[in-house]
Amino acid sequence: MAIDRRRLVRRHNPVITSAHPTEVFTVGNGDAALTVDLSGLQSFPEVHRLRPDPLRVPRDGLDALPEQRPRAFDRDDFQIPLQTQSGWGWYETRPTRPLELAEAETTHATERGPVPYLDRMGLQRPGDPIAPEFTAGAWFHYNPRRAHLGRLALVRLDHPGPLDPSIIDDALTTLDLWSGRVDADYSVLGHRVQVTTVGDPDADRFAVQVRSSLLAEGWGVAWVFDPQPDDLAPFEHPLEETTSWEARSPQDWIARRTVEATAYAVHVTTTGELREHGPDGVVAATDRPELDVVVALRPGPAAFDRTERSTFTDVCSAAAEWWCRYWENGSAVDLGDSTDERATELERRLVLSQYLLAVNCAGRTPPAETGLTYNSWSGKFHLEMHWWHAAHFALWNRGALLERSLDFYHRSLDAARETARHQGYRGARWPKQTDPSARESPSNIGVFLVWQQPHVIHLLELLHASGRDEAFLRRHYPLVEATATFMADVVAERNDSFTLPPPLIPAQESYLAERETTADPTFELAYWSWALAVANTWRERLGLVEDPRWRRVSEGMRSPTVLDDGTYAAVATPPFLVRKDHPSMLMAYGWLPPTELIDPSIMSATLDSVWEHWDLQSSWGWDYPVMAMTAARLGDLSRAIDGLLMTSPKNVYLNNGHNPQMPGFLSLYLPANGGLLAATAHLVAAHRDGAALPPGWSIVAEGFESVRADSLDRGLAGAP
Repeated sequence: MAIDRRRLVRRHNPVITSAHPTEVFTVGNGDAALTVDLSGLQSFPEVHRLRPDPLRVPRDGLDALPEQRPRAFDRDDFQIPLQTQSGWGWYETRPTRPLELAEAETTHATERGPVPYLDRMGLQRPGDPIAPEFTAGAWFHYNPRRAHLGRLALVRLDHPGPLDPSIIDDALTTLDLWSGRVDADYSVLGHRVQVTTVGDPDADRFAVQVRSSLLAEGWGVAWVFDPQPDDLAPFEHPLEETTSWEARSPQDWIARRTVEATAYAVHVTTTGELREHGPDGVVAATDRPELDVVVALRPGPAAFDRTERSTFTDVCSAAAEWWCRYWENGSAVDLGDSTDERATELERRLVLSQYLLAVNCAGRTPPAETGLTYNSWSGKFHLEMHWWHAAHFALWNRGALLERSLDFYHRSLDAARETARHQGYRGARWPKQTDPSARESPSNIGVFLVWQQPHVIHLLELLHASGRDEAFLRRHYPLVEATATFMADVVAERNDSFTLPPPLIPAQESYLAERETTADPTFELAYWSWALAVANTWRERLGLVEDPRWRRVSEGMRSPTVLDDGTYAAVATPPFLVRKDHPSMLMAYGWLPPTELIDPSIMSATLDSVWEHWDLQSSWGWDYPVMAMTAARLGDLSRAIDGLLMTSPKNVYLNNGHNPQMPGFLSLYLPANGGLLAATAHLVAAHRDGAALPPGWSIVAEGFESVRADSLDRGLAGAP
């Protein structure tokens, strides 16, 4: 029986009935997004402002593990800010003196000689004092930052400041997932107010319609330029922001906004009339009971053409059409016939995650870990997380949304080649934390990670498996070749096998202190073997002879270390296993297809050990999908489902589908949402391949047929 997709999606429409710091909805298109509160707009920013918890925020602003205090999950510890962000909206501060990136380098001794790494940025939060020797590293780490572009708010015409949510009574604010719009219905001072807010799927544009007699009582909708969120280091103050408005007609105003040297334009049109609001804002007002406002955003100071106008109806119709296609054409999973009471919650998480990832992670650059909702790590994106944000698009038959971001790798290829050359390697070395410039950010941890290197090969292979032609192969082969060349060059040969030598930090970042000695992490060994085999398969598909170095390294990677208890170690050097952070050794069999390096029976024992002994307080949201994928690969769907729904403070999904991690810093964590969808695709594939579901579970799945079964079940080229 075919899934009734409209019913499936809409039965999980989230609603808000009262103000809370985490109760927000986001509309957008992957390249620009706007997050709204109970009002259907961005009216109560103070309620949602982040309140940092100094004992839990990562001290280097990148990825050092915070201090962990055991406590149960409490939603009141978290806040999600009301911001408007885009893929192009970035700014840099002006340092007090000229800075050179080389000031952030340290030369490390390696087996092949001295190699420079950008690791001199010190361990500090943005607001902490920074030692002079770390000034350059800190500045290049935090800059550029993603900008908050402005805010759409319900306002009183005679009151330029934000309102208090106590003005709202009897509220029901709904995110209609099927049409991608927010509908709010509530009372203010005895007047019924109805608000609809929607994002344009094809442009950086947002539209709102307010219907209420309140409009005739001195109320309107304002576009407000808030100061940028204050995460500046002491030597970066003050931040310069300026605004100038051009009134082209009473219904059509354009702002030119600058944040330091960054300029952008905002085009506001309305069915009412526009007037100044506060020092920098503009407000739309009318005496009629209905008011439409459309706000368009554009990088640079260029003016909008006078013909560039779009109505609320235009935007609403375009969004409804786009979202209908999104839900109808992708894959779907219906758990409605299950009798296990947890099935409804898992289905809810799946539906909401599909929405959140399309809004936040389907743009022309890889996303930040908090997407376009608010800044984590200065809004920069982490390439080791790109798989988690976007692989599901290929696995759920929406590969075109992943392809949007592939041009970033092509634009960044020269920079990645230069990084490799500067360190003495061939090929291209991809950064860990970066921005549209592709410049690596200095870090005590990030520059020593390597597991992002094969990701572009993995993502491209998933897309090819879901049905891409030879033109796709030819277009993207340069990325495969440059990546594989670096991977085959960075290894060291010992006793007729290849190792991943120090300095190195594995995906399990607990090995910061041992980075000068850590070698051969289990997951990365398997990833190197698999990805280099796939790279040669791409050559075969294109009629090229195989690269003998790639084959030799792929087949010669050393076997992972096995502990005395018969489980895989995390790394091959002391301390061999630390039971906190990511259990990344599981990724070698589950997240990855089978390879000759990994013994399924040893991996099964490793999964048992993680299940029983891991410190879940220190885990992250995508670790539960990791456990689920390994269980699914082993054919244990009962444990796979248990992993996805495991009770843990890091595995909670809010009303809006977000997965909070750390108060004051990570109130949402989109890699967890992407991991959930990827793991479910593995679960569906294992079930399709004969694995039994546990009692009480029924899965109806559609749209996964175009993903080749061996991309999930039996491995890809080079696997047994």
